[in-house]
Amino acid sequence: MQKGIIGKKIGMTQIFDETGKVVPVTVVEAGPCVVVQKKTVENDGYAALQLGYGDVKVQRMNKPMRGHFEKVDVAPKSTLKEFRLEDCESLNVGDIVKADTFAVGDAIDVVGTSKGKGFAGAIKRHNQHRLKETHGTGPVHRQAGSMGACSSPSRIYKGKGMAGHMGAEQVTVQNLEIVKIDAENNLIAIKGAIPGPKGGIVYIVDSVKA
Repeated sequence: MQKGIIGKKIGMTQIFDETGKVVPVTVVEAGPCVVVQKKTVENDGYAALQLGYGDVKVQRMNKPMRGHFEKVDVAPKSTLKEFRLEDCESLNVGDIVKADTFAVGDAIDVVGTSKGKGFAGAIKRHNQHRLKETHGTGPVHRQAGSMGACSSPSRIYKGKGMAGHMGAEQVTVQNLEIVKIDAENNLIAIKGAIPGPKGGIVYIVDSVKA
C-alpha cells in the first residue's frame, strides 16, 4: 500500500457535488498520526511503520508501553497500528502523518469494529427463516431447528449458524471514495457508510482492488 492513517469516526452527513446531487458521506477525523516505530528488512525481516493516534496521559500507560514511547521520545498515544507502506524510507520516527496524505478521488478501504448487537438468535444473526407454525412445531418458532442427521455424522459441523454474540467484530469496507478533505482540521469525508459507532477507531488504507 502507498498510504495509511488512523482516524476516528465523527458521524454521517451529506454534501452537494458540482451538479447539485446529494452525496451521503461519513466524516472521519484522520490524524494527526506520529511515527512511533520504523521496522526495516535488515532488523525485522520486513518494512513497516507503526503509527500512533490519540493523546493519552502518561499515568494511564503500563510500564512496557511507557518505555516504548520514552525510548523514541514520543508522547504516549492511545492507539497504535502498523502499516506496511511501500515508501517507508521516506518517513522517520517522530514524523507526522496528516489527512492530506490522501487526495480527493482516492479509492480507499476502511477497517473498523462493527457495532455490538449483544446476544442474537439465528434468524437475526444469520438470516435463517422461521419454523412452521403448524403440524406440531413449537412452542418456539424462531429457534434454529434441526441440527443435522442422527447416526451420521452424529455431531454438529464447525461453522454451523447458531445463536450467539452478534457484531463487535472487525469489518472492512472496500472501494470507498474520498469526496472532500479538510486538511486544516484533519477531516476526511468518505462517500457511503463505514463500520463502527461514532467515536470508533478506523484505519484508512489504499484500496487493494482499485
